[in-house]
Amino acid sequence: FFKLLKNNWKMSASKCSVPEGTKISLIIPDDFHHHFRDGPKIESVMKHATQRFRRCIAMPNLKPPVVNTEMAQDYYQKLTSSIPQEYRRNNDDNEDDAQNVFEPLMTLYLTDRTSPEEIRKAHASGIVYAAKYYPAGATTNSDFGVTDVKKTYPALRAMADCGMVLCIHSEVSRGEIDIFDREAVFIDEVMKPLVNDISNLKIVMEHISTSLAVQYVLSAPDNVKASITCHHLLYNRNALLVGGIKPHFYCLPILKRETHRLALMEAATSGNPKFFAGTDSAPHETHAKESACGCAGIYTAHAAVELYAEAFEQKGQLSKLEAFCSHFGADHYGIPRNTRTITLQKKSWIVPRTYQFGIDVVTPLRAGETVAWSILK
Repeated sequence: FFKLLKNNWKMSASKCSVPEGTKISLIIPDDFHHHFRDGPKIESVMKHATQRFRRCIAMPNLKPPVVNTEMAQDYYQKLTSSIPQEYRRNNDDNEDDAQNVFEPLMTLYLTDRTSPEEIRKAHASGIVYAAKYYPAGATTNSDFGVTDVKKTYPALRAMADCGMVLCIHSEVSRGEIDIFDREAVFIDEVMKPLVNDISNLKIVMEHISTSLAVQYVLSAPDNVKASITCHHLLYNRNALLVGGIKPHFYCLPILKRETHRLALMEAATSGNPKFFAGTDSAPHETHAKESACGCAGIYTAHAAVELYAEAFEQKGQLSKLEAFCSHFGADHYGIPRNTRTITLQKKSWIVPRTYQFGIDVVTPLRAGETVAWSILK
């Protein structure tokens, strides 16, 4: 469905730039990894997410975490009640109108005690599409996470039986493992045995950050796929560490060296359906980031699709942007592709230094700086 609407520009595989004013029409993307947070913060995030995505996988790492179907239903109600009016469902919507409706896709927070019965109940609810595996202590609000993957096998087998997707934060959390090596160790210690033991389980290795993860996903069976964030495509660890600590570039998995970023760019722009968009947009109050012990997470909901476009433009692969953002993730989750389109234009804009975030503010990626692409209203 991809179309260049203006300027007859020929794609190439080399690094290149399209002319200012170039327009691109693509099926509206989905985001298969999104943090909406809770309370009044939800509405702030929704304003950005609904302009760029039709569906988002809603992460369950709240306080307390979303560990059962009742909590998922309660969170679903909070999310849907915070959707801007123009993207809400109306009882008289026809099929075309329904494409304008934003839909949160719910997840359960997997624990050592999650039961097969709870998995089947969640799946039957019609709103829960996945369960999230957080290694205990690996990232924000993950203290209730999994301590041993084999303790979750009964729940994972139930997920495989009903077709529910397992989303994995693919890092070990043991203190003796170097933070730059945690993804590689996780692949050897958890991913390979898991895929061998439960071969029919749909898995997403979320926010992969290394060339080793790319190589593993390429070599793994077809039920194993990966999401990639826009910040891991566009930045390496120099953005975080050179010239002083830049707390708004601190995320988990942490940004890696340039060789890994280049491998992610190759994977994302390759047209291989094993890789698709998952922003891991993770807002924190500015003061919580700019502190002696800053939170992990980068806020990209305000410009995620535009930033993906920058990455694909750099590789001369804008013709493959739609499949990465709008096709491959939906296919893996077994949900219909969207049909409504949005239009991007090569027209730069300056990101505000902060956005409202509940009663506080959040500092977004590229705060005070330029994003090269815009979404036309």
